[in-house]
Amino acid sequence: MVAATAPVPVRYAIGDLQGCQDALERLLARIPDATELWLAGDLVNRGPRSLDALRWARDACEGRVPGLTARTVLGNHDLHLLAVAAGIRRPHRSDTLDAILEAPDRDALLDWLRRQPLALHDGPWLMVHAGVLPQWNVDTTLALAAEVQAVLSGPRWRDFLAAMYGNHPARWDDALGGADRLRVIVNALTRLRLCTADGEMEFATKDSAATPPAGFMPWFDVPGRATRDVQVVFGHWSTLNLMLRPDVVCLDSGCVWGRALSALRLADRHAVQVDCPECAAPA
Repeated sequence: MVAATAPVPVRYAIGDLQGCQDALERLLARIPDATELWLAGDLVNRGPRSLDALRWARDACEGRVPGLTARTVLGNHDLHLLAVAAGIRRPHRSDTLDAILEAPDRDALLDWLRRQPLALHDGPWLMVHAGVLPQWNVDTTLALAAEVQAVLSGPRWRDFLAAMYGNHPARWDDALGGADRLRVIVNALTRLRLCTADGEMEFATKDSAATPPAGFMPWFDVPGRATRDVQVVFGHWSTLNLMLRPDVVCLDSGCVWGRALSALRLADRHAVQVDCPECAAPA
C-alpha cells in the first residue's frame, strides 16, 4: 500500500485585526478554502471586539477552531495590552482593552499572548508586524525575534516591558546588549516604517511613504537590504493600504479606520477583502 500523503495546507495571511472580529468573521466566510492562517499582529485594540478577537486568535493558534490552524506574530498594540495589564503603561483614550482586562480568563489570554513570536518564516515567506532592518537577513531576523520571545515568555517579562519603551538606540549594532538590544529589536519588528540606508529608524512619520523626511525611506526600499531574497509580509502601515509587490506585501488596509480587512492566499497571491464600516475608530 502507498501511504496517503497529507494535504497541502492552503495558507492565507491576514492583516491587522485590532479587535474587528465581525469583519474577520465575514472575511473567513469568503475564504472557505483556507486551512492555515498567518496573522500579522495587532490582534487587539481600537476595534469594538478586542476580547473576542483575542480569544478567537488564541483558539485558532491552539487548534481549537474547526478546519483551521493559525499562527500569529506580535504587534505593537499586543505589546501595549501586555504593558497596560502589567501596570507599566496607562491606557490610551482610544484603547478598547477593558473587556480583556476585566475578563475571567484574562490571565490565561495574556499568558498565551506573551508567548507568541515576533517573526514567522516558511519557504519564501517571512512575516513580521512592521518591518525588518536592512542589514538583517532572514536568519538574523528570526534569531533576534527569538531573543525577545524568550524574555517575554520568561519569568522577568514585566521587567522587559518596563524597559521596552523609547526610540533609542535608533539603529542596530551587533554589540548592543541588555534593554537597549531588545528595544531596538522590538522597535524594528513592531514599529518600523522609515529608516536610512544604514538602518537609522524614524518613528514620527506615520502617513504616506511618498514624502519621507530627508535621508529616510521606507524600510523595504533600502537598496540591497538583506531580506530581498524572500517575500516579506507585514501590516502596521495602514496608509500603504493593500500593497502587493514582488518582494513585499503590506496587509494593513485600515480595517480599524473603517476601510477594509485583507487576506492574501500566499501560494498564488489571490487577495480577498471585506469592508469594515462598523470598525471605524476615532482618530
